[in-house]
Amino acid sequence: MNSRKLHKIIGLLLFVPLIGWSLTGMVFLVKPGYEGAYERIYPKTYPIEETFKIESGGNWHEARILRTILGYHLLVKQDGSWKHLDPKTLKEKPVSSETDLFALVEDAISTNKDRYGNIVSITSGKIFTDTGVEIAVDWSKLSISQAGSDTHFLNALYKVHYLQWSGLPALNVALGATGIVLLLTLVIFGFSLYKRTPVKGT
Repeated sequence: MNSRKLHKIIGLLLFVPLIGWSLTGMVFLVKPGYEGAYERIYPKTYPIEETFKIESGGNWHEARILRTILGYHLLVKQDGSWKHLDPKTLKEKPVSSETDLFALVEDAISTNKDRYGNIVSITSGKIFTDTGVEIAVDWSKLSISQAGSDTHFLNALYKVHYLQWSGLPALNVALGATGIVLLLTLVIFGFSLYKRTPVKGT
């Protein structure tokens, strides 16, 4: 099989991926709707009005005290992971009830009602709003994450762009590597054919 035929075959194989790369690349360049889709939610904090005597419980790398609508929280980082403690007892603070999670999240999202609206349900620790946004609370770090239909759409575009077309990580890596190899081969053959093509008038 000569280079010209092989070049055409590789071009056909890459037709769909190249269209996907181009269209998604334009979206990533403009980033429409990214601000809302990937907005970070932070628990609303309040002034600390109490004094705590805290002795390090070991090899803490970081420690901070917060006050939220639920009260006081001591967050410590130990051995690379976060722990959520009660600053008065230094014991791990148990995961809040659904009522407390509701209050914490409702307080946090109150500054952007246009996106989050109102909480309608809590299921297995996941909070759902009437605007279709799903919210999760990482109690160990007291962090809040959110994802709406726009977030899922943009995540799907990333999967298209990076050839993550299957649910298998190993297969996705193989598809991505194959796409890169074929693209480089297409460029090499194209340059080779260009060099071989005689220039008119010479």
